[in-house]
Amino acid sequence: MVHSTTKLSPFEVVYGFNPITPLDLIPFPTSFDFIYKERVSKYKFIKDLHEKVRNQIQAQTEKVAKYHNKGKRAGSFNEGDLVWLHLRKEGFPHLRKFKLSPRGNGPF
Repeated sequence: MVHSTTKLSPFEVVYGFNPITPLDLIPFPTSFDFIYKERVSKYKFIKDLHEKVRNQIQAQTEKVAKYHNKGKRAGSFNEGDLVWLHLRKEGFPHLRKFKLSPRGNGPF
């Protein structure tokens, strides 16, 4: 199955090809010189494929982050700024004893 982010199947990302039959998974006996040359070229191919997939994943992550963060502004606080703190019972159990106590606390 092709993944939407990588545009490749997970098998193809790992091995560099999609299996058509179970025979594609069985290595064929060949001469040692040919095996070495084949391994070097396959290593370069797989390395380039992994780099391509890594770039695609990074681009997709940036695209999703841009869509998710659309309309949000980064909050920047400096030392000495007054801010309000929203307390939750789970996060600050010693400051907020029960659910009807005021949630806003501050300024801090």
